[in-house]
Amino acid sequence: MSKTGLFLGIETVGTGTHPASWRRTDSGAEDLFTAGYWTAVISCAEELGFDAVFLPDSFGIQSGGAAVTRGRLDAVAIAARTAPLTSRIGLIPQVPVTHTEPFHASKAVTALDFASLGRAGWEVTVSTTDVEAKAFGRKAVQDQPSLWHEADEAIEVVTRLWDSWEDGAEIRDVPTGRFIDRDRLHYIDFAGDNFSVKGPSITPRSPQGQPIVTVRADTPESTDVAVRRADLIRFTAPDLPTAVARRTALRTAIATAGRDPDTVWILLDLPVHLDDSPEQALSAVHELDTWTSAAGVGDRPLQGQADVARHESAQPVGSDSIRHVGTVAALDELLAAIARSAAADGVVLRPLALRGALHALAAQRRTATTTDDAAAGDAPTAGPVPAHRVPETLRDRLGLPRPLSRYATTGAAL
Repeated sequence: MSKTGLFLGIETVGTGTHPASWRRTDSGAEDLFTAGYWTAVISCAEELGFDAVFLPDSFGIQSGGAAVTRGRLDAVAIAARTAPLTSRIGLIPQVPVTHTEPFHASKAVTALDFASLGRAGWEVTVSTTDVEAKAFGRKAVQDQPSLWHEADEAIEVVTRLWDSWEDGAEIRDVPTGRFIDRDRLHYIDFAGDNFSVKGPSITPRSPQGQPIVTVRADTPESTDVAVRRADLIRFTAPDLPTAVARRTALRTAIATAGRDPDTVWILLDLPVHLDDSPEQALSAVHELDTWTSAAGVGDRPLQGQADVARHESAQPVGSDSIRHVGTVAALDELLAAIARSAAADGVVLRPLALRGALHALAAQRRTATTTDDAAAGDAPTAGPVPAHRVPETLRDRLGLPRPLSRYATTGAAL
């Protein structure tokens, strides 16, 4: 597989990753719990050319009380609502596995893959709080090794269920009254420390066969699962040299696990705030920090005029992640630097103020388009995609082949 260009994703956290982003006049917070808010955001991301949108989710309510946005819509439901309104962008919701049966996670992501014509992914997360544990009442809070051992088993179960229907299992033979070929459905017969699942799935094999699996390499335990299981690995770094080193270490670990590192995309998380100038961007973030500090919640503020140049060059500012606070043009320069340095195979933008970032990117695109049109004169533009063209799946976008079912030649038939 040959990787060409940076894979560009965006994470849509409510009104933004900054806890005070809802206070901005352009936040759209009043519509946050409506379908219209999310379809507009994700459709805009597609129009801007993002390869995928990452949709966070959790069984816990955000901390911070009345000073922050609390509650969220189900990430899979958001993706499903948006699927028929988009045609190209990958849809990657988080589905926590600590209190969720893998059978349900499997069919939810499979259904999303059908709805999106092969653009679904699954970001695997775990539940770490007492509040989440009490909401289910099944078990106490687990430590990291236990959480990620369970998550590892959940991924195994889910991916086996995705394979439990072979391609062509639906025969729909009206004369004989046979809808399925029973020889192409298989028991998965999984028995582990946390799950015992016989299968098969109740959902046929989806367009991608195996939707894309994402894991964040945040801890040693999650990193171990990521290098063995994930198609996309998300990570953070305080600067580009560290990012290069971390990507190299992840690729080495992937190879050690017996996988081809070139079949796994390693994505750098990049918090951003975009504005017309570095000074305006810094001022806006300072305002967000002021609102947060007054409420007594949130992370350490980004402050000080001396930090303007540092943000524009994405140097660390007391954080474990590179941040960019500045213009869209400077962000383009940073992305080019990431590509040149091989610090990552792609980037996931995490806007501090979501709609503000989308508006800034859209404005920059309109300016660039106007300039290009003026230079091109009456040159013809591309027409609509022909109706007969086969839609590009997320696997196609990543250059990953559609795998055959592992049970196509082995396994116990029903």
